[in-house]
Amino acid sequence: MVHVRIDPASEISYRLRLAELYLRDAEDAFKRRDFRAVVASSQLSAENAAKAVIAVFRVPSWSHDPSPELRELRDQVPEAVRALLDELADVTEELAPEHGRSTYGEPTRGLTPWDIYGEGDARRALERARKALVNARAILRALGREPSS
Repeated sequence: MVHVRIDPASEISYRLRLAELYLRDAEDAFKRRDFRAVVASSQLSAENAAKAVIAVFRVPSWSHDPSPELRELRDQVPEAVRALLDELADVTEELAPEHGRSTYGEPTRGLTPWDIYGEGDARRALERARKALVNARAILRALGREPSS
């Protein structure tokens, strides 16, 4: 069996970079009014923000919903940032189903991903992704693990 070892600092930095780039992609898509792309990139931004926090403690899973992993870490973070961790977990859990929907749509209803999302959906996903990144950075700061930018 091959064991994969990661350097936590490198993984944290990588995940934050992904979260930032996906957030930028979501912002650009919103300007273009490509609401499907806003939701897809917002979901990936929040997912990677959460995985940056998880990487402090262990290798993040490949799941698009890392909220259970975050919740398992609750007692390992300072009490002062537990509410931020809870909110980050809530955001990732809320946005996780959008990974599949923004990719495949709703086949049983005959809806493509472009049929599903409107401006309000995109705005909400984008706001949630922004919040996820802010929370992840604050948690990492509290843990003394935020990479220097």
